[in-house]
Amino acid sequence: MSNLRVASLRGRKVKTSPSLPDGAVITGVATATSFGGNLTGNVTGNVVGNVTGDVAGNIAGTAGTFSGNVSVGGTITYEDVTSIDSVGVITARNGIKVSAGQSISAVSGIVTYYGDGSKLSGVESGVVNFVASGTIANGATVIINVDGTVAGVTTVGIGQTIGSEAEFESGELQYLRSTFDSSNNKVVFCYVDTSNSYYGTAVVGTVTGTAVTFGTPVVFSSSTTTYTAMAFDSSNNKVVIAYSDTGGGANYVGKAIVGTVSGDSISFGSAVTFNSGATALPSMAFDSTNNKIVISFRDNGNSYYGTAIVGTVSGTSISFGSEVVYESANVTSNSTTFDTSSGKILIAYRDVGNSSYGTGIVGTVSGTSISFGSPTVFRTGTSSQIEMDYDSANNKHVIVFEDESSSQIGSAVVATVSGTSVSFGSKVVFSHSSTSFGRADLKYEPTSGKFVLAFRDGSNSYYGTVMTGSVVGTSVTFTNKTTYFTGGQSAWQGISIDTDKKVSVIGYGPPNGDGGKGRARVFRPAYTSTNLTTENYIGIAAEAISNGATGKITVVAGTNSSQTGLTTAQKYFVQPTGTLATSAGDPSVVAGTAISDTKILVRKS
Repeated sequence: MSNLRVASLRGRKVKTSPSLPDGAVITGVATATSFGGNLTGNVTGNVVGNVTGDVAGNIAGTAGTFSGNVSVGGTITYEDVTSIDSVGVITARNGIKVSAGQSISAVSGIVTYYGDGSKLSGVESGVVNFVASGTIANGATVIINVDGTVAGVTTVGIGQTIGSEAEFESGELQYLRSTFDSSNNKVVFCYVDTSNSYYGTAVVGTVTGTAVTFGTPVVFSSSTTTYTAMAFDSSNNKVVIAYSDTGGGANYVGKAIVGTVSGDSISFGSAVTFNSGATALPSMAFDSTNNKIVISFRDNGNSYYGTAIVGTVSGTSISFGSEVVYESANVTSNSTTFDTSSGKILIAYRDVGNSSYGTGIVGTVSGTSISFGSPTVFRTGTSSQIEMDYDSANNKHVIVFEDESSSQIGSAVVATVSGTSVSFGSKVVFSHSSTSFGRADLKYEPTSGKFVLAFRDGSNSYYGTVMTGSVVGTSVTFTNKTTYFTGGQSAWQGISIDTDKKVSVIGYGPPNGDGGKGRARVFRPAYTSTNLTTENYIGIAAEAISNGATGKITVVAGTNSSQTGLTTAQKYFVQPTGTLATSAGDPSVVAGTAISDTKILVRKS
């Protein structure tokens, strides 16, 4: 039988299927509600339901779901994949593109990137985005501001200013001296209050901006007092005052007293005698190497010899070692400073026993005593009104004096301490008029790197006058002569350097004009300042950033490749102007280490 035409084939029993043991060849369309077993050949059309088992050949469709593994020997082409979860390595032969605003990150744990990155381009390591305050050039050194913005390291000119006059003593005063309490950031003056029985008196001042205010004056010596000197002991945070007590029949007894600043006032311990004989012209310095007070003075009870003594502060008292003569001749006009570089004391004085020549001598403190080298003349002429201070940036001392051998003109020399000796540069004249210089004070102001000199200008009605001086090598130049008091003679000057507010406070006491009141002004010399500190440097700009824009900064441990002309393996420092150099600037801030002529590894130490 070649053809069999039937409507349906059924099993012999009800609800059973017929068996075709040799198979069936169907040349038309086979329609079934379900299919079981292997299927060999092409299937055209939709497959509805599950396909269980292996499929050999091509499958074309719009969607497929696999609960097990799928092995593909050829290429899978797909679009709009939500995620790829690979247990092995994915190779992207034509690259991977990540849309803007998207990132590559770990679902959990840590993402590990392999390779040394040598084949990467356009990448700056250790880069953080910041908002710029001001325009920042690509490759510029950068600081962070207190508001979280960043700026390029730069300098700015600060102009000279003199604040308004403040009164600290309503009566007339003499022998004005000054110091700065760096623990409490207070200005302290001491003086003889001639309007109050010549009592020794002190007052505390507070600087705010370009103004200074004072507390109530406090008496430290309820006795007739002459000559004063003062210094601040930074190891004990105490003010020390030396003075001559002439009250109650005392004959200029040398005494010292320790003061403690609290708020805008000062309290004192008991006075201690350091020389029971007649004591004149005390001068004082604090030896921060040995934490000792050194007082130099003229011992009138011992042939007017130049003498020194070492003091030790303990609590609110002070004790002294034995007196040591540094000049076996009459001395006047002595001034004492401490050289922090050499750890030595330098005394400048007028050696009356040697034609009143200006002379210097170096002292070395050991325990509670002091020894001296040989004296050295700095001016072969009569020298008086000697004042001196130490330039800690250049490790030099500047001595100003009235050169009586040259019509009393204001003069200066630079001193250099070496071992137990001192050498001097050539004399410099800063005030050429006769009788022009006197009753001065000289202090070094570290922020500007300049000396502040206040004096009574005899060439201009003895008005109070200030100048600023800068040391270069072994010479000093004074400029910017400015008058700060024109109400009469300015007989007494005292300068306190407020290192916290970065200004000077000039105290002065005219003996006439408006009752001779004690007054003061805040003075700031002109200088160039930098916005760089030892703490605010954060890195180098990885691109040019406009003011207010957000840009990339290479931070510590990152590599910046926006440099030129570097020396590989060389440490570089940030300069106050923002440039890089192989030597430290002021302040000393490490920029990083060059790893090529164009790349620097940013670090801070």
